[in-house]
Amino acid sequence: MIPLPIKKIQVDYLPVSIYADNLAMGRAAALDAREQIVKAISERGESSIILATGNSQLTFLHTLKELDGIDWTKVRIFHMDEYLGLAPTHPASFPLFLKEHFIQHVNPCAFYPVPNSPDNIERACRDYEQLLRDYPADLVAMGWGENGHIAFNDPPDALFNDQQWVKVVELAEVSRRQQVGEGHFGSLSDVPTHAITLTIPALLAPKRILCIVPEARKAEAVRSCLNEPVSEEHPGSILRTLKHASLYLDLESSANL
Repeated sequence: MIPLPIKKIQVDYLPVSIYADNLAMGRAAALDAREQIVKAISERGESSIILATGNSQLTFLHTLKELDGIDWTKVRIFHMDEYLGLAPTHPASFPLFLKEHFIQHVNPCAFYPVPNSPDNIERACRDYEQLLRDYPADLVAMGWGENGHIAFNDPPDALFNDQQWVKVVELAEVSRRQQVGEGHFGSLSDVPTHAITLTIPALLAPKRILCIVPEARKAEAVRSCLNEPVSEEHPGSILRTLKHASLYLDLESSANL
């Protein structure tokens, strides 16, 4: 059954659907993702997608992996970011998170993890960018951080017109504290200070953008991204300028609207 939103609004070009709870929101987004993936496979015989990680994406990921009708052997999967210098077996590793919660359950034709300890960081960034350009994404499923970031594009490094598609960034303290709050690290000092991230132009390039933002801790980010002026100070606000993006909220994350 397709969950129905309890409220729909539009902010500039961005349609916003508010669902009764996290589960309904995640299922609605997963059904929309399936439609885009199946359409791409039907038209080209394959599909490429970019997925986010983190606790806020779990209902979406868990639902998507259980949906029938997707031939995952024809799907290539990218993701968005990874801490520099973090061991690949560390519980906070984003590729490990995605493998455990999704990849190993669907067995796609390819999974391209963002590297965490490359010998040549600049070359690793350029190589990942080339993969993204070689296999243009049909879909990106993203979230917003507690400061409105997308991937690890924190102000002041969140550039709407970034010339790079993949780069090294210094993480804002609010983003590092979010990782502690989600239970991925024991203390702030344990959280790496830098990461490799897809930039905002890379994240906006896919044909379809699904932005999935549940939970009360994201309510202020939702308010600022939707109610404040579109600005690099609120990176997620850029979605309001696009005609190929949709935002999925639950009651908790929409509480401050």
